[in-house]
Amino acid sequence: MFVLELTYTAPVERADALMEAHLAWLDALYEEGVFIASGRKNPRDGGVILAVGDDRARIEEIAAADPFTVGGVCAYRITEFFTTRTAPALAAYRQSPPA
Repeated sequence: MFVLELTYTAPVERADALMEAHLAWLDALYEEGVFIASGRKNPRDGGVILAVGDDRARIEEIAAADPFTVGGVCAYRITEFFTTRTAPALAAYRQSPPA
């Protein structure tokens, strides 16, 4: 699993101008089953996305395709982790760390 933390690199008004395209991008990845949660950071200087996958290169490609990235208004920090424990409702996302 991956935590995608995005931080605005431009004024929030520039991000707002791209918000509709960003939300459509999010929706498509929720439909694909790649994203399972997302939202704005507080204070509003970016956002956080939880993504399912085991291919970091694919997650990096996805982040690079975000209209916020393409529009030059954010930078991504991507952290991979193993979901060894979850709430019962998220049991399908549990992983075993490599040996």
